Amino acid sequence: MFDDFFIRALVAGIGVAFVTGPLGCFVVWRRLSYFGDTLAHSALLGVTMALAFEINIAISIFIISSVIAIILVKLEKNTNLPGDALLGLLAHSSLAVGLVVVGFLSFIRFDVMGLLFGDILAVNIDDLIIIWGGGAIILIVLKLIWKPLFASTVNYELAEAEGLNPDRAKAIFTILLAALIAISIKLVGVLLITGMLIIPTAMARNLSDNPKKMVVFSIIGGLLSVFIGLFSSLEFNTSSGPSIIAAALFLFIISLFKIKQTIQLKN
Repeated sequence: MFDDFFIRALVAGIGVAFVTGPLGCFVVWRRLSYFGDTLAHSALLGVTMALAFEINIAISIFIISSVIAIILVKLEKNTNLPGDALLGLLAHSSLAVGLVVVGFLSFIRFDVMGLLFGDILAVNIDDLIIIWGGGAIILIVLKLIWKPLFASTVNYELAEAEGLNPDRAKAIFTILLAALIAISIKLVGVLLITGMLIIPTAMARNLSDNPKKMVVFSIIGGLLSVFIGLFSSLEFNTSSGPSIIAAALFLFIISLFKIKQTIQLKN
C-alpha cells in the first residue's frame, strides 16, 4: 500500500482541486490570469515575513497577498495606468522586495525550490487542516457572493443597476484568491499555482456549454490532474508540483479534440 505521506498528498490535492475549480472559472471569465500571477509572486514576500517574524506561513502569505490585492484596487481608482501595467508593477516589485528580504535572512535556511515549485509530498496534518478548513471557508464565501460576482462578470452596469454591489463582490473575490494561494502554495509553489487555477478551467471550457458544467468539469479536471500527477510522480520519480501541472496540460490537450469534433460536426 501507499505510504502515509502519499495519502496526505492526495488528500491535500483533492482539497485544493475543489477550490481551484470554481475560483479558476471566475479567473478565466474575468480575464484575471495575470492577477493570479501577481498574488502568487507576492507569496515569496509573505514567506520571508513569516520566517522573519516566526509566524504561520499561510497566514503571512494571506496577509501580504491581501494587501497587494487592496493596493491594486486603490491604484486602479487613483491612477491612469492600465490594469496590465499595474499588475506587472506589483508582481515584479513584490517579488523583488521578497528576494531582497531573503538576502537579509541569511541566518535562516529554507527550501527555495520547494517554495517555487511546491512540495506536496511534505504536507502534514496541520497543512491538511489549513487546506480543508480554509478551502471550506473560501467556498462558503464564494457561494454567498456568487450572484453579484457572476452578474458583474456578464454585465457590470446591469449588476450595478440592480443594486448587487459588484465592487464589493470583486473586492471579496480578490481576497478569496489571496486565501487560495496561501493554503495551496505548499502544493504547487509560487510559479505554478496560477496553472492550477487556469489549465483545468481551460479544459473545462472546451467541454462545457454552460457555466455550471464548466465549474463541475473544472473540479473534475483538477482532481484528475492531482491523481495523474501524483501517481506519475511516484512512478517516474519526478517533482510532484510540476507533474500535477503537466497532467493538467495533458488533459487540456485531450479536450482540444472535443473542440475539433464539434467544429467538424457543425461544418
